[in-house]
Amino acid sequence: MEVTDQTTVTEFIFLGFPGMLYLRLTLFVVFLTVYLLSLTANTLIIFTVVMEPTLQMPMHIFLGNLSFLEIWYTTATVPKPLATGSVTISVSGCIAQYYFFFSTGATECILLAVTAYDRNLGICNPLRYSVLMRIPVCLHISAGSWIGGFIAPLLSTILITHLNFCGPQKINHFCCDSDPIFKLSCSDTFLMEALSYTCISVLILSSFLLTMSSYGHIVVTVIRMSSQEAWRKAFSTCASHLTVVTIYYGTIIFAYVHPPAKYNFTIGKVVSVFYCVVTPLVNPLIYTLRNKDMKKAFRKFLAQKRLLMQGIWESN
Repeated sequence: MEVTDQTTVTEFIFLGFPGMLYLRLTLFVVFLTVYLLSLTANTLIIFTVVMEPTLQMPMHIFLGNLSFLEIWYTTATVPKPLATGSVTISVSGCIAQYYFFFSTGATECILLAVTAYDRNLGICNPLRYSVLMRIPVCLHISAGSWIGGFIAPLLSTILITHLNFCGPQKINHFCCDSDPIFKLSCSDTFLMEALSYTCISVLILSSFLLTMSSYGHIVVTVIRMSSQEAWRKAFSTCASHLTVVTIYYGTIIFAYVHPPAKYNFTIGKVVSVFYCVVTPLVNPLIYTLRNKDMKKAFRKFLAQKRLLMQGIWESN
């Protein structure tokens, strides 16, 4: 009988995107460029929302929360693929990455649903909006979204810490996703996979349905409006958020709402690039390009910084 040593595996090796050297270098440049642009764009949005008094309203506070979240969401996964040479991670580090990856993803699902509800109140109940969505209420909802998102994957993460890993060490991914981790374990993971699959599916689908129900209510309300100007304003307000929702949920539903046995690692890696790398950059661009208040405040913020830098330069 072959005896398996279940204590030998202390780290995993990411396979990432294998291929020719020029392909790996190309992916490195693309990942690094998108990551830096994402950090810059989301940081600028946060500073603009915080520093501009005209943006101190619920919609932009939720936007600032989303931008802050995108920084942590992409930072939890992207730096590892940027490492050169053999990309390794300890077992405990892999589990920690899994937790932060899914907690930030869960928080984004909740924040997108909350932002849709905010737009629902603003368009469908404009007279009661200032009462129902006051700044203190907005801040409490934002805090609750973060707390709920970080609690959601806690149970599955605790269960993963009790798994035994006895080889192989190679993760067919560029980050510690749930399915690759389960495939590497030599423990019986059937119940754990079922629990993880159920929790992830319930979170994604419930937040998606809540988001779409808010937009369904908005559509019904807009159809009843007689003014074309009201139509234009309502759809313009929601267009950016709905675009983000479509991109984000389209990729994560494809990646996670499926039976565990149907997971395809090659397709999973490609799809993961979209919600881990691309959407954190696309989201702030969509928000700033589709939101007139944000564009105006952003130009004002850059003009102030330009004048400040000019004054420093002239004083020297």
